[in-house]
Amino acid sequence: MASDPNPAPPGEAARPAEHYDVVVIGGGNAALCAANNARRAGRSVVVFEAAPKFYRGGNTRHTRNMRVAHDEPNEVLTGPYHEDEFWDDLLRVTGGQTDEELARYTIAQSKELWDFHTNQGVRFQPSLGGTLSLGRTNAFFLGGGRSMLNALYRTAEDLGVEIFYDAPVVALAIEDGAFLSATVRIGEREFVVRGGALVAAAGGFESNLEWLREYWGPPADNFLIRGTRHNRGSILRMLLDAGVQPIGDPTQCHAVAIDARSPKFDGGIVTRLDCVVFGIVVNRDAERFYDEGEDFWPKRYAIWGRLVAGQPDQIAYILIDQKSITSFMPSVYPPLKADTLAGLAQQLNLDPQKLERTVSEFNAAVRSGNFDSTVLDDCRTEGLTPPKSHWARRIDTPPFYAYPVRPGITFTYLGTRVNREARIIMEGGKPSANMFAAGEIMAGNVLGKGYLAGIGMTIGGVFGRIAGREAAANVRN
Repeated sequence: MASDPNPAPPGEAARPAEHYDVVVIGGGNAALCAANNARRAGRSVVVFEAAPKFYRGGNTRHTRNMRVAHDEPNEVLTGPYHEDEFWDDLLRVTGGQTDEELARYTIAQSKELWDFHTNQGVRFQPSLGGTLSLGRTNAFFLGGGRSMLNALYRTAEDLGVEIFYDAPVVALAIEDGAFLSATVRIGEREFVVRGGALVAAAGGFESNLEWLREYWGPPADNFLIRGTRHNRGSILRMLLDAGVQPIGDPTQCHAVAIDARSPKFDGGIVTRLDCVVFGIVVNRDAERFYDEGEDFWPKRYAIWGRLVAGQPDQIAYILIDQKSITSFMPSVYPPLKADTLAGLAQQLNLDPQKLERTVSEFNAAVRSGNFDSTVLDDCRTEGLTPPKSHWARRIDTPPFYAYPVRPGITFTYLGTRVNREARIIMEGGKPSANMFAAGEIMAGNVLGKGYLAGIGMTIGGVFGRIAGREAAANVRN
């Protein structure tokens, strides 16, 4: 079996070979795309996944879809999504903070991901319903991210990729910008594995709370990590310490508002709340702080984590009424419910008079129109700061509902600078001879800030393919 390529004596853990053409660190979408491509090129390939087998795949197992450019609909995608529209969407959410060459290249290459993943056994399904409305732009995985991962791993095993779980890489030997070897811990032993090329696909540092605290200070203690607990940034740190050129703002990340009752780690996509556009959001002081109807939810949902992070105690509350309770995909946690706003405020430990005043001022500012959550409708507020630009309806129909939310960090944007070949760039601007990066560890090249639903998987798939191909073509040692 690929997960036990070198049987050890009884009582000993399996051990890797002394040398591989391509060493892949990580176990998610980007890593497996790279490993499979390199193996198809005839290279010997090993994958070191730090997580146990059950938790393999990093944040990929929490995903549902990937964003892909395409010129015509197919059996799943409901209409065309041309490269220029994809670029305009990305430009809007990043505010221009992106490497345009790499971003446009990513978008162009995304057209090939459907066939590439299909050939690896991944299957797709029509878009899920709800507020994200991604049926035209995003391909949804049949069975979700875990099913997609299982297909990639089955393909890897069939190809002869060697895979080790519970196998953190604890050291890298790099000289003059070239990869020489990795030291991996398996069980109680450490092995030095030489490699002809390296693909770093081990994610960001979002589950390293100490590292987050370096940039965020005490507010980081109130963050929830909705992604994997295994992305601690150890490989990223090793690469940066070895002279790799960094990219990205360390305070920027894919951060969404998730249910405050979620676990500290690994809550996943089901903890996200998509009801912001149907109500209002208030902070601990029962005050609104941002336009809940600024734009379509797929283009704005990923700003709300940072918005909540900027509020007192990093806590906020989404308020809706009976009119909206069935309009969105609910959280795994039921909403708090009361027949009066004062009763709801008591459950939330908010000042009842302040909450009633905030809702009353909002209701008075609403200018009714033709409510339609699928378009930028004309339901808005007037004379209110902050405004609600679309989908504004009075909160006046009991019972009233609330969801408490905190910042939910999916992945961080500080990473390694790369070029179009996925080749890691060293300090001074020189490309590495044989080191490549894919996925979240280099996503900051494309995502300077903000997020577009499904683009994390796009970046991982595009640069995973490239990294595998280029690593196979640039084996040294």
